[in-house]
Amino acid sequence: MYVASSSSDIEGSGETGGLGDPASWDDRYRTPLGSEDPEEIQAFWNQFLSETERDLNIAVPVTFCFGDTVELAHELFALVAAGTKRATAGSVAEHEADGQPLPQVGDLSIIMDGSMTPKLVIETTDVRIGPLSTVDDQFAWDEGEGDRSRDFWLEAHHWFFKRSYERMGLHFHDDIDVAFERFDVIYTGDRK
Repeated sequence: MYVASSSSDIEGSGETGGLGDPASWDDRYRTPLGSEDPEEIQAFWNQFLSETERDLNIAVPVTFCFGDTVELAHELFALVAAGTKRATAGSVAEHEADGQPLPQVGDLSIIMDGSMTPKLVIETTDVRIGPLSTVDDQFAWDEGEGDRSRDFWLEAHHWFFKRSYERMGLHFHDDIDVAFERFDVIYTGDRK
């Protein structure tokens, strides 16, 4: 997921963490994401393959941004780029609804910012499937969001997944199945 923050101000909010009152999140994070540009993604992937001397015939992997709005995707991308965010959590139901496979160790993914521009390639290093409520302190810290506490993590992910479940017409509860994923950034090529 998917609510950002770091030890510095984000988006000029004036507050450490940049989130402010959780009641404001629905107002703050509301601009829908645009569409991916398949040609731009292919060009980015080709650059990655060439610069890392990999087989040029490897198909483009899953491409996504963290979050479900422009604002959230920009903030979360900034946390990844800064090295603060090295984990993410996605609901199993959302993966299924989107026809996307669950992450597996060794998977590569292209990460986009809120403008849907491909920016990074990550490699999945660890995956655990379990109930949302089973998140531990270390995972919350590794996700790098808010004050990095488990309490913040649960509040933010409840907010995010409730919205997601409403869009899918599903009932949200504390024990929805979640893919807890850790990753490394393996490519940050500056595109010319």
